[in-house]
Amino acid sequence: MDNKQNKNLRVASSHPLGALTAEEAFLWERLDLARLPRHIAVIMDGNGRWAQKRHLPRIAGHRSGTQSARTTIETCARLKIEALTLYAFSVENWRRPKTEIDFLMALLREYLRKEMPLLQKNQIRMRFLGRIDELPAGVQNDVREAMEKTAGNKGMVLCVALNYGGRAEIVDAMNEILSESNGYGMPSKVTEEQLSEHLYTKGLPDPDLLIRTSGEMRVSNFLLWQIAYAEIFVTETLWPDFNRARLLEALLEYQKRERRYGGIREDAASDEKPVRAAGR
Repeated sequence: MDNKQNKNLRVASSHPLGALTAEEAFLWERLDLARLPRHIAVIMDGNGRWAQKRHLPRIAGHRSGTQSARTTIETCARLKIEALTLYAFSVENWRRPKTEIDFLMALLREYLRKEMPLLQKNQIRMRFLGRIDELPAGVQNDVREAMEKTAGNKGMVLCVALNYGGRAEIVDAMNEILSESNGYGMPSKVTEEQLSEHLYTKGLPDPDLLIRTSGEMRVSNFLLWQIAYAEIFVTETLWPDFNRARLLEALLEYQKRERRYGGIREDAASDEKPVRAAGR
C-alpha cells in the first residue's frame, strides 16, 4: 500500500475528535493535551486564490471556506480550547466590489442559521468583535440572535471578527474611556489594564497562537493589542484547504515554541558566565 493510500485511511474509534485519518492519528499521538493554547486566532486567507486556481469565481472560494471554518470550530471545541477568534470581515474589506460584499454578508447569515445546531451541540458561546452597528440591519439582527441563543452555553467562546480593525478597536476603547470620564475630568493616565477592559475581547485571554493561511507574512490589522506575545504560525495552505490535519500541525508547532515573554530561558541564564571587571 503506497503512502497516499495510507494517508487517506480512516481510523474509527471513540476518539474525542471522532474518526481520524491516518495522518490525523499520527499528529494526534504527538500532541500534548496539557499544553494546548487557551485562545487561538485565525486569519482565514486565500479564498480568492483558491477559486482562481480552479478557474472559479471568488465567491466559490468563500463558500468552500465555510467548511474549513466548521471543521476548525468543531475541532477546537472538542479539544476544549477556551476561545477561538476567526477574522471574517475587516473594516478595509468594504473596498471590495459590492457584489462580493453582499455575498459575504448573505453567506454569514446563512452560516449562522445552518450551524446553530452544531454550536448548541458543542456548547459554543458566540461573540462578535467589531463595529457591528455599521453592518446591514439584517446582519445585525442575526448577530444579536446568535449571541442570545448561545449565551447560556458553557463551552468554547467563538469570536467572529466582523467589520473589525485592530486600530479601530483601540480607538473605540480610548473613546469609551474618555466618554466614561466625561464630566469628571480627564484621567491622569490610562493603564494597560484599563485599556484592555475596554477592548472588544474584554474578559478573554489574549491569543496564544495566531494562525495565518495562504503564506502571507503580515497580521493585517488583526488583534494588534492582543497578539503582542502570540506565537505566529503561517502556512502556505489556502483557507479552503485548511483541514483538521493542518490545525493539528499548527498546534504541534506551537508546542515546540518556548514562550519567554521578553525574558530568557532559565537554563540559558544559569549557563551565563559572570562578567569580569576590566583588568582582572
